Amino acid sequence: MDKHIKKLNEMIRQDLFNRYPNTPPGALENLGKISVNSANSLTKAIIRFIKLKGYHAANIKVTGRLVDQRVTYTDILGNKRQMGSCKYIKSSMEVGTADISATIKGLTVMIEVKWGNDRQSETQKRYQARIEKAGGIYLIIHKFEEFYEWYMVKFPD
Repeated sequence: MDKHIKKLNEMIRQDLFNRYPNTPPGALENLGKISVNSANSLTKAIIRFIKLKGYHAANIKVTGRLVDQRVTYTDILGNKRQMGSCKYIKSSMEVGTADISATIKGLTVMIEVKWGNDRQSETQKRYQARIEKAGGIYLIIHKFEEFYEWYMVKFPD
């Protein structure tokens, strides 16, 4: 396990001990541990780190909302039947928006999480340019240690 993930897990453990001081130490030992093995878990790790540092971070979803239009009924023979389908309603979010929106020490920080061979789309590049033109910070993060090291340089404790 990476030393930066170990540090994050120590922060999580300490936070749990602080919030639940009367719980026996062994009971909280492995609770809430994070391992990074996908874009989703990397996103969660970054958000958790920022929140544990006392700042705001949120996962931004642009996929839209699933609407289930299926209807279940019982036919004349007593068999359950289902009609209809599910569909996505377009999100009101701007296409190309970064995965994480954070505010750290009063600064707007937008973080795009990329995993493996994933690359930034043209729409995301245009979004990045608008954020930077407005004075915000836009990061493209591939690994937790990349974010951790950026944070420690930018905001030394």
